[in-house]
Amino acid sequence: MFWKEKQLNQMNSDEWESLCDRCGKCCSLKLHNEISNEIFDTSLVCKLFDVKKCSCKNYSERHQYVKDCIKLSDNNIRSISWLPNTCAYKLVSEGKDLYPWHHLNSGSYDTIHETGNSIISSEIKSESEVERNDYEDYITNKITSK
Repeated sequence: MFWKEKQLNQMNSDEWESLCDRCGKCCSLKLHNEISNEIFDTSLVCKLFDVKKCSCKNYSERHQYVKDCIKLSDNNIRSISWLPNTCAYKLVSEGKDLYPWHHLNSGSYDTIHETGNSIISSEIKSESEVERNDYEDYITNKITSK
């Protein structure tokens, strides 16, 4: 239970990576309304997102292919307003425990999907399947004002 004993900046790379709950919520496209400053979530996922595995197809080189992919760090966790409240990185940064369905608690990567806490559903679609002009048609909810 290293996440209870260490701050994010004290974790080694294996511990850091294991915190990811593999929900896929970071990989869904967010739309920013520049007039209202609102951020909207969509049912579209990044072109590198593997729907079957709920993970990035090319995680180690993702920034070469997706320029605006955000690399989470101890320095930016608190400033990314669209991170879900269930995000393990956000929870640990706030001194909270992980949810029971998190694989580090449950022992299985499947529990996040079984409990409906991932983006995996029949409605998600890759951004590469949709014209950019149609992205607004895939808005699922308003996340926050930036």
